[in-house]
Amino acid sequence: MSKEYTLVRHQTGGEKFEILVDPDKGLAYKRGELGEIRNALMIDTIFTDANKGEKASAEKLEKHYGTSDPIEVAKEMFEKGTFQLNAQQRHEMVEQKRKQIIHIISRTYVDPKTKLPHPPVRIENALEDVKYHIDPFKDAEEQVQEVVQALRSVLPMSSENIQIALKIPAEYTGKSYGTVKNFGTIKRDEWQEMVYITRVSYAVSRKWITRDYPKAEEMISDISQDEFVKVSNYIFHDAVSAIARLWYAAWKRYLQL
Repeated sequence: MSKEYTLVRHQTGGEKFEILVDPDKGLAYKRGELGEIRNALMIDTIFTDANKGEKASAEKLEKHYGTSDPIEVAKEMFEKGTFQLNAQQRHEMVEQKRKQIIHIISRTYVDPKTKLPHPPVRIENALEDVKYHIDPFKDAEEQVQEVVQALRSVLPMSSENIQIALKIPAEYTGKSYGTVKNFGTIKRDEWQEMVYITRVSYAVSRKWITRDYPKAEEMISDISQDEFVKVSNYIFHDAVSAIARLWYAAWKRYLQL
């Protein structure tokens, strides 16, 4: 097979099926970055052995995939089969996953003697010693526990977790959220709680007032003065309730510190 192609291979019911795909576009489709599978296929043909040019019969495709449409079969093969990475792709993806795993370990685990994080270089060297094989398609966080178990045979590690409370001015909340998230897991976000409560309150008020009124007089003429007073009381009570819920959540958090 030409170096310009790669394979997606799927085995089902004792039969092997293969498709020829463009290496880069095929990987993009596998990652969900390419919407149309046709753009990843070199040829819309299903093979039982691509190297020998042996095509799968329509009967076999119907039997194992419920259709003989090569596009539909290819979709299932991508989903359930194995994408054959070329050497460069595998190296790049493994290195990217390795860096992500090392970063997670260095900020989550410490040396139990010094209580300090292991330097990334030390973790990387330990990974080489234990010869752990990183899965290029599996999320880094999903592999961390297995990697840590393997590393503990050559590198003592313990997980030290502390909880802290941060008070961030509202004007900096959006900018700082990503930075804070990089340093750990956000257990409670009171800003988001405020957003959720205000959204609910807004939705409730829109239930009563279905359109915007530039002036109160226009709304009164639209729904009658009695109804206006009634709706105003509803909205006022909901606003007081929302503020009370916010303060209650903040007070509970304060008592836990």
